[in-house]
Amino acid sequence: MTKMEGQASASADPLVAQLKQARQVVLENAANYPAIIPSILPIIGPGADLELRRWGAEFLAETFASPVLPTDQKQQLSFPVLDKIKEYLDTPGEDIAVVKGAVQAAASIYPLVFRHIIYNPHDNAIWTKMAAIKSNIMRRMDSAPPGARICCIKFVQRVVQTQTPGLIADPRRPEHNEISLALVPRDHPLIPPPNLEAEASGLLDRLLSILQEESSDALLVTATLNSLGGLIRSRASIANKIISSVLNFNPLKLANSPMTPKNKVMVKSMERTTRALLLNVIKKNPNHPLAARIQQHIDRLHHTRLEIFDEISRKRPAPAEPTDGLDHAKRQRLGADVAGTIPPPALGTGPVSLAQLFTLTQDEGSKNFDVQAIPIDLLVRILVPIIGSLDKAHLDNAINAVRSRYLALSKTQHSASTNPSNQKLTAVDEDDDYEPEFQPTDTPDAFDNKVDGLPSGAGPLEVLPETALGTFHLPSPPALTVRETAEYGRCTIGRVFEVMAALDDPSRAKGPKHGFNRLAASNYDRDAWVTIITRLATRASAGLEEGAVKSEHEAASMKNAFISNSIRDSLYLYVLEDFRRRIDVAISWLSEEWYNDRLQTRDSGDEAVSHYEKWALKVLDGILPYLDAKDKVLIRFLSEIPELVDGMLDRVKGLARDPERISLAVNSIHYLVLMRPPVRDVCLDAIEDLWRNYEGAKGLTTKLISKWRPQLL
Repeated sequence: MTKMEGQASASADPLVAQLKQARQVVLENAANYPAIIPSILPIIGPGADLELRRWGAEFLAETFASPVLPTDQKQQLSFPVLDKIKEYLDTPGEDIAVVKGAVQAAASIYPLVFRHIIYNPHDNAIWTKMAAIKSNIMRRMDSAPPGARICCIKFVQRVVQTQTPGLIADPRRPEHNEISLALVPRDHPLIPPPNLEAEASGLLDRLLSILQEESSDALLVTATLNSLGGLIRSRASIANKIISSVLNFNPLKLANSPMTPKNKVMVKSMERTTRALLLNVIKKNPNHPLAARIQQHIDRLHHTRLEIFDEISRKRPAPAEPTDGLDHAKRQRLGADVAGTIPPPALGTGPVSLAQLFTLTQDEGSKNFDVQAIPIDLLVRILVPIIGSLDKAHLDNAINAVRSRYLALSKTQHSASTNPSNQKLTAVDEDDDYEPEFQPTDTPDAFDNKVDGLPSGAGPLEVLPETALGTFHLPSPPALTVRETAEYGRCTIGRVFEVMAALDDPSRAKGPKHGFNRLAASNYDRDAWVTIITRLATRASAGLEEGAVKSEHEAASMKNAFISNSIRDSLYLYVLEDFRRRIDVAISWLSEEWYNDRLQTRDSGDEAVSHYEKWALKVLDGILPYLDAKDKVLIRFLSEIPELVDGMLDRVKGLARDPERISLAVNSIHYLVLMRPPVRDVCLDAIEDLWRNYEGAKGLTTKLISKWRPQLL
């Protein structure tokens, strides 16, 4: 290093440190890019120190590839940067690291400049600079060092992607569409689409020619294959052409040359990249027209690679027979085997389990492995081929080893059982583990057998007196109080509604309805639980509420005792929690109430207790405050409940006091006029009342009055 170079390097060190701090600032906050980029461009020019130029080129490439910097800001920043990139590329003998950074930055800037020219067709200066940069990079494609050529491949891929027609997602918002030739007008003065499309086709052929060369560099091939994936995914018009070229490419052609370690790595890299590219194509589009050819090519590459590398890694075959005897050190290596030469490990003293009996290995990992963790179907698929591939001699040796162990254990246990000193202990142990089957003990034969089985010298049996056991009865539980009964009933109802909440899924398939005679629990779904709960509320206590009540306290007690009232309260709260989705539950419940009231009136006459009117009005009062002008829940509710009771239409007319809900009130009553003829006169009276007494409803009701009651006008 000369004295001047040392001084320049020393002066550049503080600047590099400051530039690194600036880079850290923009990485922490991308909003600082517009302030940092113009201030550093004079510092990193071609006349600057080498370290500054390298840092500047790398920083520019990183800036325009950043995903956090908005595209509009990138486009504005690209115009002053074009001059700096052109100076880098035009400087003869420029450092390779600087050239690589400049080419990468140009690859990111090209689509931004292209979009600017689309909407600014008279900005000839910017396009001239970009065209000069593109020509300079194209000249380096064949002569630059490998690292710079890889960057040039990326630039060519970006040019082809930009100058090829792409998909327009939203024609009304062209600024949000992908930058492609489809956005360029046919009469554009600077970038006519036919010329650009022809240039893109030529550049694609030049890119694919790297795969067609006889001797290709693995770095260039891998870079080309990686760049083609984006074109296949985003440009359907050229995807089949690219896939056909990849299918004609043989990444294993270097295997015919001497397989040096370098060639081996290159072949593996190219084959793996090719296979990954094709697999990704099938994964993204399983119905691709070339899917069958792609799968065949993938399988062919896989088998060819196995043949090549298995042949290379295969060792010399073992001799037909040992050359120097059956020494233990050579048996495993030469494949010689002598049955029974390696005895199985001996069993320890004490009790022996079945696992220990059949364990022939000394590997602790195999001993402690829990086979039950493997599913039985998978275990069967594994065991069948393994047993079929076992060597017969080894299998016979293992069977003989287990057989010898079993015979040795049998002899040991037999000698221990015949030893008089151990006989008593053995009998006690056996009695502990023995669980006899039940046999009747009151038969004469069984008694004689017991007597004959006594040991010699035993005295007569002492006959115990019969002991008669009385019948055992569990004590009756204490009677529940009214309060406890009501509390337990509420807990049960709460659990039932928890199941309802779990099954409250509108995506479940709904089967056909069978009216009032359907089975309540035919399916474990939401409708079945709704039927069960509504019938518990309406039919469970039917007939129990009749008769006169003696006192107010007794009436309150009976009210709490009836679980039906608790279910009705819970149903009411359940519906109001989400009445727009659960209005069908309210209609089913009120239909059951109306049906049950009719049955009770038929059986009991005027003494029957009616519930429909009370709960129908209560549900209507609960949902009215939350309705807006566009709600159709009210129309459905009024049209599907079995009966319109007194007071319902008065509540609906009350909606007209709110100017925003006048249309809701009028439309709901008008729907009933059209679709429920039995209540048409009552509904027309309500419309007439709205027409006379509600000023804001005259505009909507006048048309209805003129149609149904023109005499009023």
